[in-house]
Amino acid sequence: MQTNRVKKIGGKIMRFKDNLLKKIKIDRLAGQIKLTLGPADSERRLDKTLMRQLLNLSPLKAEMVRDLEVYRFPEAKLDKEMILVLDNDLAFYTTTLDDVAMRKSPTVKEMVSIRNAIKILNDTDVVTSKKEASLLTVQKLCLETLDLSYVREDLASIAAEGRTALELENAEGVIECLCLFAELTGYTSPAAPFRIDHHFIIAKPHTHGPGEVVCGPIVLYSEAHNSLKLIEKTFGSRDKAALESMRLVARGLEEASAEGVAVIGFMEKLAVEKMPML
Repeated sequence: MQTNRVKKIGGKIMRFKDNLLKKIKIDRLAGQIKLTLGPADSERRLDKTLMRQLLNLSPLKAEMVRDLEVYRFPEAKLDKEMILVLDNDLAFYTTTLDDVAMRKSPTVKEMVSIRNAIKILNDTDVVTSKKEASLLTVQKLCLETLDLSYVREDLASIAAEGRTALELENAEGVIECLCLFAELTGYTSPAAPFRIDHHFIIAKPHTHGPGEVVCGPIVLYSEAHNSLKLIEKTFGSRDKAALESMRLVARGLEEASAEGVAVIGFMEKLAVEKMPML
Protein backbone atom coordinates (compact mmCIF):
# COMPACT_ATOMS: atom_id res chain seq x y z
CA MET A 1 0.00 0.00 0.00
CA GLN A 2 1.37 3.41 -0.98
CA THR A 3 0.91 6.13 1.60
CA ASN A 4 2.23 8.99 -0.52
CA ARG A 5 0.55 10.60 -3.48
CA VAL A 6 2.47 9.61 -6.60
CA LYS A 7 3.16 12.10 -9.36
CA LYS A 8 4.56 11.47 -12.83
CA ILE A 9 6.94 14.14 -14.02
CA GLY A 10 9.08 13.67 -17.12
CA GLY A 11 8.28 9.95 -17.11
CA LYS A 12 9.67 9.50 -13.59
CA ILE A 13 7.63 8.69 -10.55
CA MET A 14 8.25 11.24 -7.83
CA ARG A 15 7.06 11.26 -4.24
CA PHE A 16 6.82 14.50 -2.31
CA LYS A 17 7.75 12.95 1.03
CA ASP A 18 10.83 11.27 -0.42
CA ASN A 19 11.95 14.50 -2.06
CA LEU A 20 11.39 16.52 1.10
CA LEU A 21 13.46 14.02 3.09
CA LYS A 22 16.16 14.33 0.45
CA LYS A 23 16.06 18.14 0.74
CA ILE A 24 16.51 17.86 4.50
CA LYS A 25 19.49 15.55 3.92
CA ILE A 26 21.03 17.93 1.37
CA ASP A 27 20.70 20.94 3.67
CA ARG A 28 22.08 18.98 6.64
CA LEU A 29 25.10 17.76 4.66
CA ALA A 30 25.80 21.28 3.36
CA GLY A 31 25.68 22.61 6.92
CA GLN A 32 28.09 19.95 8.17
CA ILE A 33 30.50 20.50 5.27
CA LYS A 34 30.48 24.27 5.80
CA LEU A 35 31.90 23.74 9.29
CA THR A 36 34.92 21.95 7.79
CA LEU A 37 35.78 24.79 5.41
CA GLY A 38 38.27 27.39 6.51
CA PRO A 39 40.24 30.33 5.07
CA ALA A 40 43.40 29.73 3.03
CA ASP A 41 45.66 29.76 6.12
CA SER A 42 43.30 27.63 8.21
CA GLU A 43 44.25 24.17 9.49
CA ARG A 44 40.70 22.97 8.86
CA ARG A 45 40.38 20.49 6.02
CA LEU A 46 37.39 19.83 3.81
CA ASP A 47 35.55 16.67 4.85
CA LYS A 48 35.74 14.88 1.50
CA THR A 49 33.57 11.98 2.66
CA LEU A 50 30.65 14.30 3.42
CA MET A 51 31.29 16.28 0.24
CA ARG A 52 31.13 13.11 -1.85
CA GLN A 53 27.81 12.25 -0.24
CA LEU A 54 26.46 15.66 -1.25
CA LEU A 55 27.89 15.43 -4.76
CA ASN A 56 26.25 12.03 -5.21
CA LEU A 57 22.91 13.81 -4.81
CA SER A 58 23.78 16.31 -7.55
CA PRO A 59 23.78 15.97 -11.35
CA LEU A 60 27.59 16.21 -11.34
CA LYS A 61 29.49 12.99 -11.99
CA ALA A 62 32.88 11.93 -10.63
CA GLU A 63 35.94 11.38 -12.79
CA MET A 64 39.65 10.85 -12.11
CA VAL A 65 42.05 12.96 -14.17
CA ARG A 66 45.68 12.29 -13.34
CA ASP A 67 45.62 12.36 -9.53
CA LEU A 68 42.62 14.74 -9.39
CA GLU A 69 39.08 13.85 -8.37
CA VAL A 70 36.85 16.10 -10.44
CA TYR A 71 33.10 16.49 -10.91
CA ARG A 72 31.33 17.76 -14.01
CA PHE A 73 28.11 17.47 -15.98
CA PRO A 74 28.18 14.19 -17.94
CA GLU A 75 26.56 15.74 -21.01
CA ALA A 76 28.99 18.67 -21.23
CA LYS A 77 30.47 18.92 -24.72
CA LEU A 78 31.58 22.55 -24.76
CA ASP A 79 35.14 23.77 -25.16
CA LYS A 80 34.74 25.26 -21.70
CA GLU A 81 32.68 23.62 -18.98
CA MET A 82 32.03 23.86 -15.25
CA ILE A 83 34.42 21.53 -13.41
CA LEU A 84 34.74 21.07 -9.64
CA VAL A 85 38.00 19.81 -8.17
CA LEU A 86 37.54 17.95 -4.90
CA ASP A 87 40.34 19.30 -2.74
CA ASN A 88 40.60 21.73 0.16
CA ASP A 89 39.99 24.76 -2.09
CA LEU A 90 36.80 23.22 -3.50
CA ALA A 91 37.15 25.35 -6.61
CA PHE A 92 34.88 25.48 -9.65
CA TYR A 93 36.73 26.01 -12.93
CA THR A 94 35.22 27.19 -16.20
CA THR A 95 37.64 25.80 -18.74
CA THR A 96 38.59 22.47 -20.33
CA LEU A 97 39.37 19.28 -18.46
CA ASP A 98 42.89 19.23 -19.92
CA ASP A 99 43.48 22.79 -18.71
CA VAL A 100 42.38 21.92 -15.17
CA ALA A 101 44.70 18.90 -15.18
CA MET A 102 47.62 21.02 -16.34
CA ARG A 103 47.03 23.75 -13.76
CA LYS A 104 46.37 21.46 -10.78
CA SER A 105 48.62 18.48 -11.54
CA PRO A 106 51.20 19.54 -14.17
CA THR A 107 53.80 17.26 -15.68
CA VAL A 108 57.48 18.30 -15.80
CA LYS A 109 57.15 18.89 -19.53
CA GLU A 110 54.18 21.21 -18.99
CA MET A 111 55.96 23.20 -16.30
CA VAL A 112 58.86 24.00 -18.62
CA SER A 113 56.58 26.23 -20.69
CA ILE A 114 56.54 29.83 -19.43
CA ARG A 115 52.98 30.24 -20.63
CA ASN A 116 51.90 27.17 -18.67
CA ALA A 117 53.87 28.30 -15.62
CA ILE A 118 51.93 31.56 -15.56
CA LYS A 119 48.64 29.63 -15.70
CA ILE A 120 49.77 27.28 -12.94
CA LEU A 121 50.73 30.17 -10.65
CA ASN A 122 47.59 32.20 -11.33
CA ASP A 123 44.24 30.52 -11.97
CA THR A 124 41.98 33.51 -11.36
CA ASP A 125 41.11 33.64 -15.06
CA VAL A 126 39.32 30.28 -14.88
CA VAL A 127 38.27 29.87 -11.23
CA THR A 128 34.69 31.02 -10.73
CA SER A 129 34.27 30.16 -7.04
CA LYS A 130 35.90 28.45 -4.07
CA LYS A 131 34.99 26.97 -0.69
CA GLU A 132 31.62 28.26 0.64
CA ALA A 133 30.56 29.76 -2.68
CA SER A 134 31.23 26.45 -4.45
CA LEU A 135 29.45 24.53 -1.70
CA LEU A 136 26.41 26.77 -2.17
CA THR A 137 26.48 26.06 -5.90
CA VAL A 138 26.55 22.29 -5.34
CA GLN A 139 23.74 22.56 -2.79
CA LYS A 140 21.66 24.53 -5.30
CA LEU A 141 22.34 21.97 -8.03
CA CYS A 142 21.19 19.19 -5.68
CA LEU A 143 17.97 20.99 -4.80
CA GLU A 144 17.19 21.72 -8.44
CA THR A 145 16.87 17.97 -9.04
CA LEU A 146 13.89 17.77 -6.65
CA ASP A 147 10.22 18.39 -7.32
CA LEU A 148 9.00 19.91 -4.05
CA SER A 149 5.52 20.89 -5.19
CA TYR A 150 2.75 19.40 -3.06
CA VAL A 151 -0.98 19.44 -2.35
CA ARG A 152 -3.13 19.10 0.75
CA GLU A 153 -3.24 15.31 0.39
CA ASP A 154 0.53 15.11 0.79
CA LEU A 155 0.31 16.78 4.19
CA ALA A 156 -2.54 14.53 5.26
CA SER A 157 -0.45 11.51 4.28
CA ILE A 158 2.53 12.68 6.36
CA ALA A 159 0.25 13.31 9.34
CA ALA A 160 -1.42 9.90 8.97
CA GLU A 161 1.96 8.16 8.97
CA GLY A 162 3.00 10.17 12.02
CA ARG A 163 -0.13 9.19 13.94
CA THR A 164 0.36 5.54 13.05
CA ALA A 165 4.00 5.69 14.16
CA LEU A 166 2.97 7.23 17.48
CA GLU A 167 0.33 4.56 18.07
CA LEU A 168 2.85 1.82 17.24
CA GLU A 169 5.52 3.46 19.44
CA ASN A 170 7.77 3.81 16.40
CA ALA A 171 10.07 6.62 17.52
CA GLU A 172 11.89 6.83 14.18
CA GLY A 173 8.59 7.31 12.35
CA VAL A 174 7.39 9.99 14.77
CA ILE A 175 10.65 11.93 14.47
CA GLU A 176 10.54 11.68 10.68
CA CYS A 177 7.02 13.13 10.70
CA LEU A 178 8.10 16.00 12.96
CA CYS A 179 11.17 16.69 10.78
CA LEU A 180 9.00 16.89 7.67
CA PHE A 181 6.52 19.28 9.26
CA ALA A 182 9.36 21.33 10.75
CA GLU A 183 10.81 21.78 7.26
CA LEU A 184 7.43 22.93 5.96
CA THR A 185 6.64 25.30 8.82
CA GLY A 186 10.00 26.85 9.61
CA TYR A 187 10.37 25.10 12.97
CA THR A 188 13.95 24.29 13.96
CA SER A 189 15.96 22.50 16.62
CA PRO A 190 16.17 25.09 19.43
CA ALA A 191 19.24 26.47 21.19
CA ALA A 192 20.85 24.67 24.12
CA PRO A 193 18.72 26.25 26.93
CA PHE A 194 15.59 24.66 25.39
CA ARG A 195 17.01 21.16 25.00
CA ILE A 196 16.14 18.24 27.26
CA ASP A 197 18.01 14.95 27.44
CA HIS A 198 16.41 12.07 25.54
CA HIS A 199 13.89 14.36 23.86
CA PHE A 200 13.53 15.37 20.23
CA ILE A 201 12.48 19.02 20.24
CA ILE A 202 11.44 21.46 17.50
CA ALA A 203 10.28 25.03 18.01
CA LYS A 204 9.31 28.15 16.13
CA PRO A 205 12.21 30.63 16.35
CA HIS A 206 11.61 34.34 16.93
CA THR A 207 13.68 37.47 16.46
CA HIS A 208 15.61 38.22 19.63
CA GLY A 209 18.13 40.59 21.08
CA PRO A 210 21.79 40.00 22.02
CA GLY A 211 22.21 37.01 24.33
CA GLU A 212 18.53 36.11 24.21
CA VAL A 213 16.90 33.26 22.24
CA VAL A 214 13.11 33.23 21.98
CA CYS A 215 11.10 30.15 20.94
CA GLY A 216 7.51 29.03 20.82
CA PRO A 217 5.40 27.07 20.28
CA ILE A 218 7.57 24.12 21.25
CA VAL A 219 7.04 20.42 20.42
CA LEU A 220 8.66 17.81 22.67
CA TYR A 221 8.90 14.11 21.91
CA SER A 222 10.25 11.62 24.45
CA GLU A 223 11.71 8.66 22.59
CA ALA A 224 11.92 6.62 25.81
CA HIS A 225 8.27 7.13 26.77
CA ASN A 226 6.77 7.72 23.31
CA SER A 227 5.11 10.88 24.60
CA LEU A 228 4.46 13.81 22.28
CA LYS A 229 3.62 17.19 23.83
CA LEU A 230 3.06 20.77 22.75
CA ILE A 231 3.72 24.01 24.62
CA GLU A 232 2.07 26.88 22.76
CA LYS A 233 3.69 29.52 24.97
CA THR A 234 6.51 31.68 23.60
CA PHE A 235 9.39 32.50 25.94
CA GLY A 236 13.08 33.35 26.02
CA SER A 237 16.22 31.59 27.12
CA ARG A 238 16.55 33.98 30.09
CA ASP A 239 13.13 33.06 31.47
CA LYS A 240 14.24 30.48 34.05
CA ALA A 241 10.70 29.91 35.34
CA ALA A 242 9.38 29.15 31.85
CA LEU A 243 12.30 26.84 31.10
CA GLU A 244 11.68 24.95 34.33
CA SER A 245 7.98 24.73 33.46
CA MET A 246 8.91 23.25 30.07
CA ARG A 247 10.93 20.54 31.83
CA LEU A 248 8.04 19.79 34.14
CA VAL A 249 5.75 19.42 31.13
CA ALA A 250 8.26 17.01 29.59
CA ARG A 251 8.23 14.94 32.78
CA GLY A 252 4.43 14.92 32.93
CA LEU A 253 4.31 17.05 36.09
CA GLU A 254 2.62 20.00 34.38
CA GLU A 255 -0.14 20.03 31.78
CA ALA A 256 0.81 20.52 28.13
CA SER A 257 -1.19 22.59 25.64
CA ALA A 258 -1.81 19.40 23.67
CA GLU A 259 -0.59 15.80 23.69
CA GLY A 260 -0.33 12.78 21.44
CA VAL A 261 -1.89 12.76 17.98
CA ALA A 262 -3.33 16.23 18.64
CA VAL A 263 0.20 17.61 18.35
CA ILE A 264 0.57 16.06 14.90
CA GLY A 265 -2.75 17.66 14.00
CA PHE A 266 -1.39 21.01 15.21
CA MET A 267 1.68 20.71 12.99
CA GLU A 268 -0.40 19.59 10.02
CA LYS A 269 -2.66 22.63 10.39
CA LEU A 270 0.37 24.93 10.47
CA ALA A 271 1.72 23.29 7.31
CA VAL A 272 -1.61 23.78 5.55
CA GLU A 273 -1.65 27.45 6.53
CA LYS A 274 1.84 27.87 5.04
CA MET A 275 1.03 26.18 1.74
CA PRO A 276 1.97 28.40 -1.21
CA MET A 277 -0.92 30.13 -2.91
CA LEU A 278 -1.74 28.64 -6.32
